[in-house]
Amino acid sequence: MSKKKKKSPVKPTRIRRITPDIDEQKSPDKKPGASKKDSEELPDIIEALTGNPATANLFGGDDMPGPGPGDIPQVLPVLAVRDIVVFNYMILPLFVGREKSVKAVDAALAGDRYILILTQKDETVDDPAPDELYTTGTVGMIMRMLKMPDGRLKVLVQGLARARVKRFTSSDPYHIAELEPLMEPEVGTLTSEQEALIRSSREQSERILSLRGISSQDIMSVLNNVNEPGRLADLIASNLRMKVDAAQKILECHDPIIRLELVNSQLLKEVEVASMQNKIQTMAKEGMDKAQRDFYLREQLKAIKRELGDDGDESEEMEELRKGLAKSGMPKDVMKETYKQLRRLETMHAESSEATVIRTYLDWMIELPWKKLSRDRLDIKLAEKILNDDHYDLEKVKERILEYLSVRKLNTRMKGPILCFAGPPGVGKTSLGRSIARSLGRKFHRMSLGGMRDEAEIRGHRRTYIGAMPGRIIQAIKQCGTRNPVIMLDEIDKLGSDFRGDPSSALLEVLDPEQNFSFTDYYLNVPFDLSKVMFICTANMLDSIPGPLRDRMEVIRIPGYTEQEKTAITRRYIIPRQIRDNGLKEDELSISDKLVAKVVREYTREAGLRNVEREIGTLCRKMARKKAEGEKGPFKITASNLYTLLGPPHFLDDEKETSLPPGVAVGLAWTPVGGEMLHIEVTTMPGKGQLILTGKLGDVMKESAQAALSIARAHADTYGIDPKFNEKLDIHVHVPAGATPKDGPSAGVTLVTALISALTDTPVSADVAMTGEISLRGRVLPVGGIKEKILAAVSRGMKKVLIPAQNKKDLADIPDELRKRIVIKTIDRIEEVWPLAKA
Repeated sequence: MSKKKKKSPVKPTRIRRITPDIDEQKSPDKKPGASKKDSEELPDIIEALTGNPATANLFGGDDMPGPGPGDIPQVLPVLAVRDIVVFNYMILPLFVGREKSVKAVDAALAGDRYILILTQKDETVDDPAPDELYTTGTVGMIMRMLKMPDGRLKVLVQGLARARVKRFTSSDPYHIAELEPLMEPEVGTLTSEQEALIRSSREQSERILSLRGISSQDIMSVLNNVNEPGRLADLIASNLRMKVDAAQKILECHDPIIRLELVNSQLLKEVEVASMQNKIQTMAKEGMDKAQRDFYLREQLKAIKRELGDDGDESEEMEELRKGLAKSGMPKDVMKETYKQLRRLETMHAESSEATVIRTYLDWMIELPWKKLSRDRLDIKLAEKILNDDHYDLEKVKERILEYLSVRKLNTRMKGPILCFAGPPGVGKTSLGRSIARSLGRKFHRMSLGGMRDEAEIRGHRRTYIGAMPGRIIQAIKQCGTRNPVIMLDEIDKLGSDFRGDPSSALLEVLDPEQNFSFTDYYLNVPFDLSKVMFICTANMLDSIPGPLRDRMEVIRIPGYTEQEKTAITRRYIIPRQIRDNGLKEDELSISDKLVAKVVREYTREAGLRNVEREIGTLCRKMARKKAEGEKGPFKITASNLYTLLGPPHFLDDEKETSLPPGVAVGLAWTPVGGEMLHIEVTTMPGKGQLILTGKLGDVMKESAQAALSIARAHADTYGIDPKFNEKLDIHVHVPAGATPKDGPSAGVTLVTALISALTDTPVSADVAMTGEISLRGRVLPVGGIKEKILAAVSRGMKKVLIPAQNKKDLADIPDELRKRIVIKTIDRIEEVWPLAKA
């Protein structure tokens, strides 16, 4: 190995570089850059240049020997390293743990100690293939090797020269490569531009040292004594924070001047980063100094004011808070916690963020009505009059409210009930809550739960969060200003749940009179008594409400209105309200009850009254336009101008057929908006007994069709059907309105009737509608929605309806006037249906 002549009398400075586990996967408990015992005495230039004590380099002086072109073998074992690029003249310790790497080191030690160090393209690969290694690397000499207790090797390697891989000759048991050494070219006399580049690199390095606050005298003496562009580039590049691909690009650059230019551009980036870090640190320090100074001055000012007997606004604020807490009427345990927060506030800086949070918390605690109660209006007769004035019919609901008032009058300690009004849209569930509050003389608050998915909406947020607020229950109590308002939880069946929690679970405590006397909101973090609150829930369907929550509520079903009820409600409430809302006077518009019934029957088809109100509103608006154009009233709605004003009827009574062909039967179905008539059609055709079901039927309805077919086969002799019809015929069951999903067991009786009608070629009466579930033994089982179904049958002009015998109890809900318009027959077995249904 040849030696270069010494160019400088300065003693070479040895600079260490300690790396993390380069040759194996990094473990999370291993901190990169930990100090190594055998090189603690060496100065650390990378820490000075970049402030990173994790890595450093060992460089010799100008008299360090370098290999000649003939000194390096043409074939060498390969050591793959991760997350580092080794440059010339570097001396660094490496930890070798992979089997191939250990064998490569052993092979190098067995020879002339030369080894080719290549960097992996992807550091996550544990066993890199030749194409996963960069082709340009550094030839190093293993100076020392030490075996670790865990089986790994610790080797001290010195970089000697760049080399490019021609080809890999072997990959087992370790990588062996044929290489071409890349000797450093001579630069010759430096031009002024090159000299400026060298000086710029030194100045940028010195500037980084200055920004890092590190003494640069010794380090700059090392940089000033290196005059070769390539050597200086390698020295600085090996100590810069660069990504592997950027460092590899510098290593692959053969021209020393271009290499130094690349290093200089990296230095400029590092200067920008260091400048920004220094600016941020300076601003943070200045902010801390100012905050400390302000705090000290404020404390002095407080002391001066205390000596003068003038505590200022802060003392007045604290005194107001104390007075508010004393008047709030909190329970003792709540008062104890609140005073604890007040004492914390007194010791805090007035403008600190935590002081603002505590002050807001104390305001909430003071403003909550801990002891304020509305006085109930316990005049039962007056309450009954208010309920009757506001709502037509709804006798069950009114009776329950009057019972509550009666018990409340006799026992003032009773807890508030949890009522749930269940019924189709538009029947007055929400407005009923307002009437209840008015009849009780209490404050009313409506809370919509539709689409709520965050549990914090009910229980509030903890005060550790920015912008924390109490839950909507506590907010409603505060807005009402009393501890016993009427709170309506609207659309409770439409609650959702996701990663933020399940609001329905949070309501379990709220809607339980045995628990809600100590309801704890996360924001307040103290119990609040909700037992005096009257909670009223509304829902369209009960099936989507969780069982434990539904069990806590007293469900009162509000079915759809009959045509007569709709006409009466329209006359009494809707028409006066629409006349008033559209700018007319009460005597300027007249419409007869007969025409109101016509609007209800031909322009709406719903359980509630929302569409009726829209149609009446349309009539009022058209009359209001005539009045605005100068016409004088009174205006009268007649049968001749009704169609002109509202257009052709939306629904016609000719949906009811005068006669039905064989294989068709009329069933009754329940929907959230009321009852509906359902035509079930069955046809037979030559085949092999296939059952075809169409009409977008659900699984339950499909099973009812299969059960109906089994009953028909089992009772074929009874009805005069060929016992082997299933071997000769295909049966197609279809329910019209195919785009509408249909499911449920209540079509079982209708399916059996239609099937028998098709197989016997006997028509079913067009005036008979039926409902009921069937069993394979021929029993007719009860179903729900009897009132809505009978309403639908009456509105379509049916004369007879068949219902299960066990649903006879539901007939008590049917008004007498309605029962007079249709014959209701109860059936217990399927054999009773056919004689009543056939034409």
